[in-house]
Amino acid sequence: MTGSPLVVAVPSKGRLQENAAAFFARAGLVLQRGRGLRDYRGTIAGLPDVEILFLSAGEIVTQLASGAAHLGITGEDLLRESVASAEGATAIVTGLGFGHANVVVAVPQAWIDVRTMADLDEVAEEIRARHGRRLRVATKYLNLTRRFFAANGVADYRIVESLGATEGAPASGTADLIVDITTTGATLAANGLKVLDDGTILRSEANLIASLSADWSGRARDAARQALSRIAAEEEARTVREVRAGRGAADVAGNSSEVAALARTLGARVPAGREEGGEIVLHCPAGQVFALVEGLAALGARDVAVRSLDYLFRAENALYDRLSRRLPPPAS
Repeated sequence: MTGSPLVVAVPSKGRLQENAAAFFARAGLVLQRGRGLRDYRGTIAGLPDVEILFLSAGEIVTQLASGAAHLGITGEDLLRESVASAEGATAIVTGLGFGHANVVVAVPQAWIDVRTMADLDEVAEEIRARHGRRLRVATKYLNLTRRFFAANGVADYRIVESLGATEGAPASGTADLIVDITTTGATLAANGLKVLDDGTILRSEANLIASLSADWSGRARDAARQALSRIAAEEEARTVREVRAGRGAADVAGNSSEVAALARTLGARVPAGREEGGEIVLHCPAGQVFALVEGLAALGARDVAVRSLDYLFRAENALYDRLSRRLPPPAS
C-alpha cells in the first residue's frame, strides 16, 4: 500500500490525554511514545501505518483544519470556534463520552427579569438608552458568540475578549454578562451568574474528528479502516449483551419463527441466523435483556445465560463507512 501513513493527533497531557489513551486502549489500540513524555510523536502497537502526534487541544484543531492530520481528538467547542465552516472541513466520527461541557450565555442572578435571549435584547436597548453604550459580553468564544447572538436577533453589544477567568468579569465591572464553558454550573453560581433558559450555545464533548482536506492515500484509508473497525466493535459490544437459551425444551426448538419475531420486536439479532450446539444465540440491546429473557421463557426456555462482550465485529464497519462517504474519491 502506497502513500502517506494515517496521522492521528491526540492530547499531549492532562486528563484529556489519559482519557484519549484509555479510549484507544479499550479498542485494542495502545498508544506508544518513542522516548517518553517529552516525545511528541508516537505509534499504535500493531498498526505500522499510523503515526501519532501529541499536541495541545488547540493545535489539534489547527492540524485538522489544515489537513496535516487525518484524525484528531478534541472538543467540539474548539472545533466550531476555530473553524469557520467546520461541517465542510471536518467530520465527527464518534463521540468519546468524556470532556463534556456546555458553552452558555450567563447573566447576573440579580437580573431577575432576564431569562431568555429575547430579554437580553431588551436589556441591550435599556443600557443604550441609560448609559449611551452597548451591552458588554466577556468571552473567549468570539465566533460562537457572534453567530449565536445574530441567530437570536441580539445586535447591540460588543465583545470584551477575555484572557483570564471569564466568570469574574461582571463582578469586576469589565462586562455585563459572559459567554463561557461550564460543566456543572457551580463556578457560575459561585460568581453570582445564571444561564439563560435558551442560552446554551453548544453541548460539547471530546470527539474523534476527521479532516476532509487531508491526503487520504490508500495507505491512510486502510489504516483508518482497521482502527475504526476495532473502535466500532468495542462501541457495539458496550451496548449489546449475548443471550444464549438452552434448547432442552422442545417448545423452543419448534418455535424458531416466534423466537425470530421476539428478537425483531426487541431489536435483537440472531448472528448469521444460526443456532449453536443446542442453543439459540441472540445479540440483544443491553436495555432489552430482561424482556428478551422473559419472552424466551414464555417460549419454553429453561436455562438462559447472558454475558457481556469485549468486541462485536459486524460485517459492516459503520464508522469507516460513514467517514468514507464524506471523503473525496481515492486517487487512481
